[in-house]
Amino acid sequence: MLRGRWRATGSALLRLTVVWAVSTLTMLILAGVLPDFRLQSGDDDSITQIALAAAWGAGAFGLLGALVWPLLVRALLLVPALVLGLLVFFLNGSLLLLALRLVPDGRGEAAPETAVAVAAVMSAVASATSTALAVRDDEAYRRRLYRLADRRRRGQRRAAGPGAARTAPGMLFLQLDGVGYEVLRAAAADGLMPTVAGWLDDGHRLTSWRTDWSSQTGASQLGILHGSNFDVPAFRWYEKETGEVMVCNRPSSAAELQLRAIERTRDGGLLTLDGASRGNLFSGGADQLALVLSVSARRGRANRSRAGYFAYFRDPANAVRTALSFVAEVCREIGQSVRARLRGDLPRVARAGLYPLIRAFATVVERDVVVAAVIGDMLAGRAAVYADLVAYDEVAHHSGPAGRDTRQVLARLDRSLALLSRVAEHAPREYRIVLLSDHGQSPGETFLGKYGLTLKDLVRAGCGLPVSRRAGRTHSGAEARAAVLAALHRPVEEEEEARPGPDPVVLPSGNLGLISFPAMAGRVTRERIERAHPALLTTLASHPGIGFLLVDGEVLGPGGAVARLAVPGEAEELLAPFGPGAAEAVRRSDAFPHVADIMVNSAYDPVTGEVHAFEEQIGSHGGLGGEQGRPFLMWPAVLSDPGPDLVGAEAVHDVLRLWLREADGPQVPLQDPRPEAATGGSFPSAGAPVQDENH
Repeated sequence: MLRGRWRATGSALLRLTVVWAVSTLTMLILAGVLPDFRLQSGDDDSITQIALAAAWGAGAFGLLGALVWPLLVRALLLVPALVLGLLVFFLNGSLLLLALRLVPDGRGEAAPETAVAVAAVMSAVASATSTALAVRDDEAYRRRLYRLADRRRRGQRRAAGPGAARTAPGMLFLQLDGVGYEVLRAAAADGLMPTVAGWLDDGHRLTSWRTDWSSQTGASQLGILHGSNFDVPAFRWYEKETGEVMVCNRPSSAAELQLRAIERTRDGGLLTLDGASRGNLFSGGADQLALVLSVSARRGRANRSRAGYFAYFRDPANAVRTALSFVAEVCREIGQSVRARLRGDLPRVARAGLYPLIRAFATVVERDVVVAAVIGDMLAGRAAVYADLVAYDEVAHHSGPAGRDTRQVLARLDRSLALLSRVAEHAPREYRIVLLSDHGQSPGETFLGKYGLTLKDLVRAGCGLPVSRRAGRTHSGAEARAAVLAALHRPVEEEEEARPGPDPVVLPSGNLGLISFPAMAGRVTRERIERAHPALLTTLASHPGIGFLLVDGEVLGPGGAVARLAVPGEAEELLAPFGPGAAEAVRRSDAFPHVADIMVNSAYDPVTGEVHAFEEQIGSHGGLGGEQGRPFLMWPAVLSDPGPDLVGAEAVHDVLRLWLREADGPQVPLQDPRPEAATGGSFPSAGAPVQDENH
């Protein structure tokens, strides 16, 4: 055993020496190439003196990076996280200038702007060298993980006391945001996601489930993590009693929605017991939080959600590697956007402005931080971890659900899954990995692109109000945009949406639109709407881009069709083209206190699967129609089968909670005692509260 320790120590010292030597050589090369960077005090310095100066400078820079960088990042805790990421190069350059001052005889000197470039190159080279050595020495890498995991196991045994039972398996829930059931099946089948394919071959099972009418992350994730998404009619909606617009990806709205769910269920959430929530809109009751939007509005050092950035960026190698990948992703998006325009790809939406930065944040920064946090959770042996990877959803909105760009994102997500799977092998407890999504995506040209006007324009025309000659555009409401703005301490939504005036409030949520009349108290009946705006409902229902309307218990379709939700069979017949369960989903939303006066679902083509988003997205979700309502659930075969017909995010919550009970209790699948279990009924939630009769 002692020989093994000496061998491990010798191997670590050898790797450190190699990294130091490579860094020294890099510094020498840069000193010879860059005019404002030198490692000599005069022209008569020998090559040996210059080499020693480079070695001294490289060693000082590495030591400062290891000792000072974490303290520097912690001191900047109140700086916006994304700003810190952009400051990485300048902070690293400052450390290099300090390291050069420590070189004897004043041999080290560099201009400030040159120091930034030198520090970036040296950090990247050192990180690449260290990674290459670790890859080549797989045995040493495994030994290091085993030592860390074994140390944690011994600590847990000491804390548990003598005679304690073995540690129960942990649960790792990984959400691939926006990846539909058919998309995942195809990606696994054609080799695009070999890790997922390997899990399926080794015993994981895969099924689809149906979302609620509001097929978007806010409603789905609230239901999955907190057991209730009651009264979440869409991504955005107007609440008359307060005059405010609720937006699922606004931190204050997310906090309020989470509070409402907890009050309704009388339960903290899925992750209350030793849980961790990473990259989500809601906490799920977890104590360990990183990049959780519902707590990101908090300011100060107690904001553990934002601290997740700093836990990652405190390592200068992580910071520089992610920053370089961020720049590369921005360039990749610009190149892909230009090629799509030159090829004349249709449909197409604008991808300029801040979008390349938002995409890079979702596909690089957020992915790296979330994956690193999950790795830490597994090595710490946490009982339940739920993490959301939003990369696919963000890119699919602008490139389409099955585009070339999105396929590349799926391949990179699979590599992240492979990394987490390898780390799980060295964790102090067994982990059962569950893969799931919150919704899918449906393709299609935007409503504006197809018909030349927005839903707001159509509503104003139907109300006899002036319509702007220049059609406006509605910003995408994707989660990544909210995460970027939260990281910058900026408000998520536009000011005019937050303060609606007396005119109708028109809010898009993918291919679902909501129309409210602030001047009319309560939910407005069809008769009141027709008296106030005689042409509005006819204008909307007869438009070819609109599939159906919901107005106070009645569904209005094309050609004057009307179906009353209270009459069995009427809505089922009218909404049959939108798939099984469509009428029940609409009926449930109709019972929400904050459902809009008019709910508008875009047209849907069952042959092509296309819908028309009311915002700038060619891959969209939020309403009924197509793959957006068919996410997936994938689980190890050792866990109970959830049954063939899983409907609604709350039902998914019940399944995940049961799986947690199976892991923490008897290590055999628990049977649902109710008779309907044999026919595929949903599982009961542990400690489930009494639900409202309209729920």
